[in-house]
Parts: sequence; C-alpha cells; structure tokens
Amino acid sequence: MKQACVRVRQALYDNLCFCFLFALFGLILRLALSAADSDSDWDANVKAVGGEVTELTGLFVEKPPDHVTAIAGTDLILIAKVDSSALVKKPMMKWLKGKWMDLSSKAGKHMQFKETYDRETKIYTFEMTVNKVVAGDAGGYRCEVTAKDKCDSSSFEIAVEASQQDQQVDILSTFKRADAGEDEGDLDFSALLKAAKKKRPEKVEEEVDVWELLKSAHPSEYEKIAFKYGITDLRGMLKRLKKMRVEPKHSEAFLTKMESCYTVDKGKRIILKCEVMDPNVQVKWLKNGQEIKPSAKYLMETNGNIRTLTINKTTLADDAAYECVVGEDKSFTEVFVKEPPVTITKLMDDYHVVVGERVEFEIEVSEEGAHVMWFYGDEEIVKDAASTKYRFKKDGKKHTFIIQEATLEDIGMYHAWTNGGHTKGELEVEEKKLEVLQDIADLTVKATDQALFKCEVSDEKVTGKWYKDGVEVMPSERIKMTHVGRFHRLIIDDVKPGDAGDYTFVPDGYALSLSAKLNFLEIKIDYVPRQDPPKIHLDTTGNMVSQNSIILVAGNKLRLDVEITGEPAPKVLWSKGDQPITEDSGRVRVESRKDLSCFIIEGAEREDEGSYTIVVTNPAGQDKAVLNIKIIDVPDAPEHVKCTTVGEDCATIIWEAPKFDGGAALKGYLMERKKHGSSRWTKLNFDVYESTTYEAKKMIEGVLYEMRVFAVNSIGMSQPSLTSKPFMPMAPTSEPTRLSVNDVTDTTCSLKWLAPERIGAAGLDGYVIEYCKDGDTEWVVANTDLCEKQSYVVRGLPVGEKINFRVVAVNIAGRSAPAIMSEPVTIREIMERPKIRLPRHLRTKYIRKVGEKINLTIPFQGKPRPVANWFKDGQPIDPKIINVRTSNVDTILFIRSAEREHSGTYELVLKIENMEDRASFQLRVVEKPGPPLNVRVSDVWGFNAALEWDPPTDDGNCEITGYTIQKADMKTKEWFTIYEHNKRTHCTASDLIMGNEYMFRVYSENLCGLSEEPRQSKNTATIAKTGANVTVIEIVSVIILLSPRIVGLQLKQNPYQEMDMSCVPKFTQPLVDRTVVAGYTTAISCAVRGFPKPKIVWMKNKMILGEDPKYLMQNYQGVVTLNIRKPSPFDGGKYTCVAINELGKDEVECKLDIRAAVDPQQD
Repeated sequence: MKQACVRVRQALYDNLCFCFLFALFGLILRLALSAADSDSDWDANVKAVGGEVTELTGLFVEKPPDHVTAIAGTDLILIAKVDSSALVKKPMMKWLKGKWMDLSSKAGKHMQFKETYDRETKIYTFEMTVNKVVAGDAGGYRCEVTAKDKCDSSSFEIAVEASQQDQQVDILSTFKRADAGEDEGDLDFSALLKAAKKKRPEKVEEEVDVWELLKSAHPSEYEKIAFKYGITDLRGMLKRLKKMRVEPKHSEAFLTKMESCYTVDKGKRIILKCEVMDPNVQVKWLKNGQEIKPSAKYLMETNGNIRTLTINKTTLADDAAYECVVGEDKSFTEVFVKEPPVTITKLMDDYHVVVGERVEFEIEVSEEGAHVMWFYGDEEIVKDAASTKYRFKKDGKKHTFIIQEATLEDIGMYHAWTNGGHTKGELEVEEKKLEVLQDIADLTVKATDQALFKCEVSDEKVTGKWYKDGVEVMPSERIKMTHVGRFHRLIIDDVKPGDAGDYTFVPDGYALSLSAKLNFLEIKIDYVPRQDPPKIHLDTTGNMVSQNSIILVAGNKLRLDVEITGEPAPKVLWSKGDQPITEDSGRVRVESRKDLSCFIIEGAEREDEGSYTIVVTNPAGQDKAVLNIKIIDVPDAPEHVKCTTVGEDCATIIWEAPKFDGGAALKGYLMERKKHGSSRWTKLNFDVYESTTYEAKKMIEGVLYEMRVFAVNSIGMSQPSLTSKPFMPMAPTSEPTRLSVNDVTDTTCSLKWLAPERIGAAGLDGYVIEYCKDGDTEWVVANTDLCEKQSYVVRGLPVGEKINFRVVAVNIAGRSAPAIMSEPVTIREIMERPKIRLPRHLRTKYIRKVGEKINLTIPFQGKPRPVANWFKDGQPIDPKIINVRTSNVDTILFIRSAEREHSGTYELVLKIENMEDRASFQLRVVEKPGPPLNVRVSDVWGFNAALEWDPPTDDGNCEITGYTIQKADMKTKEWFTIYEHNKRTHCTASDLIMGNEYMFRVYSENLCGLSEEPRQSKNTATIAKTGANVTVIEIVSVIILLSPRIVGLQLKQNPYQEMDMSCVPKFTQPLVDRTVVAGYTTAISCAVRGFPKPKIVWMKNKMILGEDPKYLMQNYQGVVTLNIRKPSPFDGGKYTCVAINELGKDEVECKLDIRAAVDPQQD
C-alpha cells in the first residue's frame, strides 16, 4: 500500500514537472526585467510594502505586493489605495482570482472585504482579508478599479506554505475545490504544484492509498469512500483517475482537438470547435455519453475540416462532458456553466412592532430558486427543527424571513445576502401597553331584569377574566361572557338579589383591573285606597353623568328604565323636542311595563343627541322630566397633513386637528409612515402625541416617504387622515470650501470658493454671500438672487474698512454651515505694475491672407485698471479701420477683413499713472503674386528648349517661393506642366518632339498659391527635322523600290515567336504580422505575380470572407490589399491570401492583433 501511494505521487510529480519549470522560468525572466528597470525609476515609481516593491501607475496610490507568501492557518490582509481627488465618481473595486472569478460572490467568513474613505486626503482604502489561509487560496489574483471612463488593475500571486506542524504533502487536499459543496467551486491545482516544489520526506508513514481503493472498488462504493476520506470533488478525482488509466495516443482523425474545458455564463451561447483530417467524414456529438440530436438548442455545423457544436441559451443542465466522435477516435472536453450573480430587486423594509406581533422581512431577487442567507447582526440565522420561532419562505423570486412572535431580544439589524447583493432592515420592538377605551359602569337593576357590564380595550387580541367580590365568575345558563373585537361583555339574565356586588374585569398579562358595582333594586308596592298623583323616579346612577344628563358612546345601546308611580296608573309620553316618540319597535323606541317605562336607543348615532322629555299624567295630576342625551364617538380624521421641513434623516410633519372631536376631549395623535410605493405602514409612536407638529426620525436620505395621522380620544381612534404628499429627507450641504479673496479694489472685493464636499440628494441651488464689518455681529446679504457660480464680486464696500465675509450653500433642505474667511479683508486697492502677456504666436512675424478675419486677444495685468493705447508704425490707429476693445484683464484688436495696407508694426502701450509697459508685433497681410515678366525662349537645341523670365513686380507682400512652367503644342494647344515649384528664373524643357512647334507659359507662386494669371512666352520653340536620323531599313527599302530590274532579290524575315509568359502564382511580397488599434481602419497588403492573372481569395481563420461590406478587397497591378473598416477585437486572427490560376496556387498568411484604444487622460 505504501509503495502504491509513492507511485501515485511520482506520477503526479512527473505530470506537473513541466508546468513547474515553465512557471519558474517565467518568474526568473520577470525578476530579471524588473531588476533592469528598477535603477532608473526607483525614486519616482516604486514604494516598499512589507518587504516588496510595487510600481505605482494609473489610479493606484498603493497596490498589493507582486508576490505574497502566507502560512497555512494564519490570516492574510491585502491593501490597495486609490486617489479620488481627480475622479468625478466614486471608484469601484473588484477582487478577482484567475481570469474571471469575482471574489465578491465568495464573501463570507473565509473572505471579507472592507472599504474606507479619508476625507482629508481623498484616498479610498480597499482591504481583502483571507481568514485562516488554506492551500486552495494559492494562485494568481488581480484587483481592478474603475471610475467612469478610467480604469486600472494590479496583478499579484499568493503562495501558501504549510505550517511547521504539517510538513507532509496531502495529495487528497489538492483535489478539494475552493468551496466545499459537491460539484461546486473551482479546481485549484496550484497547491499541488507548490507541494511538488517541496522536498519529499525520506520516511513515508503508512497511509491508505485512495487511488488503489478507487481503482479496485465498485462504482456503487465511490461515494462511501469519498465520504470516509474527506474527498469533496469526487467527480474531478474520477475523471483524473480515468485519464491515468488510459495512455494518451496520437490522434489520426483530428488535426486539432477541442480545449480541455470551456466556461460560459448561464444563458449565453457557447461554440465547441475541432478540426478533422478528412473534410468529408461524419462526426457524432455526445453529452455525458449520450448522442446529441440537432435541435434549436444544439446546432451542428460542418465547414470544410471544421466541425462545430453550438449550444444556445446554456443552463445548469448543460454543465457536462462533451465528445466529438470520429470512428474510434474521440475529442473530449468539459463545459462549466457559471451562474450570474443574483441581485436583490426589492429591498427589505424596517419594522416597528410590539411584543408578540408577527414580523415578516420580505425581499425579491433576480433569479428564481436563488440561495439567500439571512443574518442577525454578524450571526447567520439557520433553520432549527427544534424551534418554531423562525420560518423561511420561498415563493418564486420572493424570499420571506418570519419571526412568529417578536420579543425584546429580537431588536436589531437584519441582513439578507446573495452572491451579488445585500439589503438590511431594522426591527424595533416595544412592550405592550394596554389602553382602556371604555370603562365598566355601575348598574342598578330590578329583579328578573338583565344586567350588562361592558368595557373596551385597545388590543383586540387581549383576553381576560371576570370576578365578583374577588371570586372568578364562571359561565352558566344565566351568566354569559363574550369577547368580540375590543369589547368584553358580562351578561347576567334574570337578576337576583344575590347577584348584587362588586364586579371586576382583569385583562390577561397586564397589571390592570376594571371594576363596577351591581345594585339590586327591590320594588315594594303599597296599595293606597286614595289616588296618588304621578311621579317620575329617575335613577341618578349608572349612565347619569350629572342629574338629568346621559353620555352615550356611539354604536352602543341605551336602555333607560324610568320608574313611575301614581294611582291610577299614569299615561307616559316621550318626545324629542316637539316630536313625540310613539314607536314601540325600531331603533329608537319606548317599551312600557307596569310602573316602568323603558326608553331604548339601539346603536346610538350622532343624530340621537338632544333633549328628551317624559310626561306622565293621571287623573290626580301630572309630572314631567327632561333628559339631555349626549352622544360621544371617535373623532374625525386629522386634516391637511403635510411636511414642512426635511433634514438628512428626519422631517417635520404638521397637521390640523379634526373638525369634530367626537364629543370627548382629544388625548392626542398616532402617526404612521411608509416608503412611497410600499403598502406597509410603520408605527412611529405607541404613546399618544399631544402636539400637531411631529419630527419623524430614522429615515433614509433620498427615499420618498408618506405620512398619515390618527386622532385619539377617550372613545377610541379615528380613521386615518389622507396620506401626505410624498416627501424626501434631504440634508443641507456641507459648507463651501477654500473661500479666498481673488481681488480687492477701493469699493469691491472679489471672492472665490469651491463646492461643498458633501452635497447629498437635495442637490445644490446656489450660494448666499454675506459680509459685516469687523467687530459687528449683523451680517448683510450681498446678493439678492442665489449665486450659481463659485465666484462673486461684492460691491459698494466702504474704503479702508475691515470686512468679514462668509458664503453659505443653499438647497431645498435649507442653508449649510457658513464658510468664513479666517481674517477680515481691508478694502483698499493694491497698486500693481502693468504687465503685458504677449501670446507666443505674436512674438514672431504674424502673417494673414487678404480677406481673412484678424482677432487678437492680448491679456495683461495691473491695478488699478490700466489704460491701453494701440499704435501702428508709431501712429495711433484709426478706430474706423481697426476695432479695439479693452476690458479689465485684456485688450482685443479686431479687423473684419484684412487688407495689405493693414500690414505694419503694431505696438500696445499700457499705462498706470507714471508706470507703463510696451509690447509690439509685426503683422503682414499677403495675397497671391502677379505673373512673371518677359518670358522668352532663349535657345533651342536637339529636343530641348531653354526658357528665361524675370520676377513679377507684385510679390503679394511675401517672397516668391517658386514657379510653375507649362508647355503646349501649337497644333493641339493643350497645356502640360513640365516643372512645379521651380526656384530659379530659368529652366530647360526637354523631350520635345521633332517637327513640332511649342509655346510656353509661367505662373509665379508664393505662400498664398499660384498667381491668378500666367505669363506666356513671347516667342516659340520649333524642333527641326534632320537627315541623320534615316535608318538602314529605310535605305534598303529605297534601294528595292528604285531597283525593279534586280530579279530574285527577296527580304526574308525570321518568323515571330510569341514569348511564353505563363507562370505559377508566386507571392513576391508576403503579408506582415500587425497590431492595430480598435476603431481605426487598417489595411494589409502583399504582392503576387502569375500568368494568367490569378484569382485572389481572402480567408480569416481558414474561413472565406464573403461579400461583407466591412472588408474591401483590391488588386491593382499585382498589389493585393485587404481594407478592414473600423476593426473590433473580434476581427483579430489569422488572415490568409490565396492566389489561384490554372497552373497552380500559392498562399501567404499573417496574424492581426486588435488592441483596445487607451484613453490618454489615464496616463
């Protein structure tokens, strides 16, 4: 077993040896290059960090070291700093491992990321902390920072060394993924490579050889072995075990096989490509050993020797092994589908509840079935089967975390994390407070009547018990207890004398009790033989607040039993005002019994309020009583709720009291708020608030909120008010920065400043400038309207006074803190010597063409304002010809249309009292010259003619730069140019034709161009014919013509043989590899010869370029050119030019690299 383990390790060591040597060579080369460059740029661009040196380029102020070595089990902190003083937006940092793995999705206990900002230095500090480093953390890393149109990156490597307690190489750990989940994470062989660098121990302890176990085990036992020995990546280990069993052999069917693996984002398209030997061979595509059938998802294409498989809209099911099969030969690859980060589309709301209420934190994510982690503070909340306090609910993209009954221990901040987003919500829990809305009233009833005790509390869920004289009342057929909503009732039918006593209601869970007394009324009737006048006996207890007055809660029932005596039995009449009440049924009715009249109101309403009269009459007399019934109800809703002022996290809300208070004094108000667009209201107070102005706090700046208010009296709570208009908490800006004095005169002071560092969501409307005399406290506003610029001139200041200045930024949230000058400013103009700042282009001769516009701006300095005077050639300029405008800081000389008479020497004289400064420049206005003079032919010989001429009289106000000479045959009179830019005033015309007569003309040329008219030569040149040019053939022809008597003399000519020009296409100039910038049109060229003229075919990556308008193909006299219009990175690759004719073909190729354009502002 021990020998087998050694063999496995030796095999892995041999396979990785080449990779190790290649990486070591690259490291040595990099160190050599960096050492060569370090001597020249050390002081400017290098900073030592933890024993390493880091080159500072781009946006980084400090970067992680290039090579970091960590001990396994310890913590590692990497720091990068970015200077944001020149950036418009906040920089964004990404930490990457390898080429594409974004480490933000790995944030948790193992990897943590932190960001801080220093307001003074304006430097962002980004930290990546790796807790308890493991071997899988080794490898290449990169940090990228982006800020709008700027970006920068820094690469570094992390090496992990084993601790002294663990020097033995663990081969199993090299196959564990970075994340421990099955089929999750990324295989990381860097730890194995680093392990191979270590010296193997001489003594190897006996250990179980997992490789031998897997080789000999049945496939059904693989998972059991992996679980026993801690192998989390069983799939990857089995694939590598399979590769160890099969010896690699040379492929006879494939020219180029597929890559070993591909990576694609979920939902994207991926193309698998390989090249076969035989272009006509048929291939099969397999997925996990099963043949793939063509469909809309799987597209199989054949193009020459290229075979491609396109997988559209990849899903996690496409994460598999793929094979291209040709006969017995196979090309194998693996496709890894990477899920995009899950973002949070609906954020978490805050909760404000009381103890025992249910809390539901709800969010929505961008993908269904996404994994969401819930945290309370820094502690993760996991589902506990033994506890039912927490529940987790998933409904599509909606995730809900439920707290069944909130307690005071649940107060705090709750977080929800996905691999691409984070949100949080605050939970506030308050203890229950029970309010009595209606107390129990004392009752006086007679025998056989019904007694009803009723009370109302603020919480509908509160239960309780009834007690009589301290003993709990139990329900029976005669005694019933009900609980409906907020109302608790005790009903006693057929009252008996024993029912009299003290009754108490005690709510469960509260130290509160409500008591009332039941009085039993015993009726005794004395029979008097004589008549008694009627008498009304009103009970002043119970509902009677004061004598003959009753207060009734709206919605409740009033039953008023009035005892009536008299003999004989009197008649009873009830009336409200002048309207008698005669109904014995309905909501308001009268029920009459012997010696008793009952007045009943069912479900009292506000209209029932008023004065009621009862009149009893009998033969013995009459009695009358007046009752005043007052209906009290919950108040109306408050009115005109609106926000008056806002702050960074607060807002002031005001409203008006309700028009009707319900007949009872208002106790106060309850407020609720919600985010605009949300349906969940959050209570802001549990105790009633007495004022009509409230300051709401703990809000988020930049978020829209809405408010509503409830009115509360002794009866209950009103309906909610109308929702206020949405308002947004916004804070005033911070104070303006760097307030300073720009200029001071005898009556003015010019100030300048910079914008506040923090502006916030409310933006910035403008600035208010104020001043006061030194020693005073009354500030005077200098500007009536807000100043939108960052400078202002305060005028009308007293001369010689010391003045303090301050600037305040203003937005919708109000005024910011003022920016105040550190010292007062003395209002007195400072004398400054005049100084002219002559522009550089005026320090030499300034040349302009006739008709052009001249606009010269010359800045100057000086206090007080200097007096500027212009002179031309020593004389003051004429303002009718030349316009001059002078301001406090510059003077402008303007000529609408330049003429030659404007040429000359201009001088600017700047004066302040007895001080002056002078500056001058030369202006030359030029135009085209006149034609040359006296053009003539001075000599003719052979096929040549000599020309001479004189310079023009008008040179256009600048020197003559050359002449253009043309000739014309007297027969055709067509002009041809024989010389251009001729510097001399003579030339020789050559290659003239014998027997022709020629005339000549000459143009003069200066800076503005050729003269408008040429000057033609006065004489012509005739090229005479000569006899010396007669050829031998002409002489022989003459002899033959003149000697017809010579018989048999014939001229025999050799037969003409046409030369064979046929040849195979051959490139005389090959294509050259090029690197171009994306977006700029480029061309690649080569030269070819061949006859017949070869056909040219262009190919990119062995694919023929068709009639694509992006490409323009040209073939001119053997020079072949391919123009590529505005190439992109996708246009890079190998380009091939093939020349074909009937004798054969030839081809050349080159590599074209497209690099992205670099913004020069980033350098």
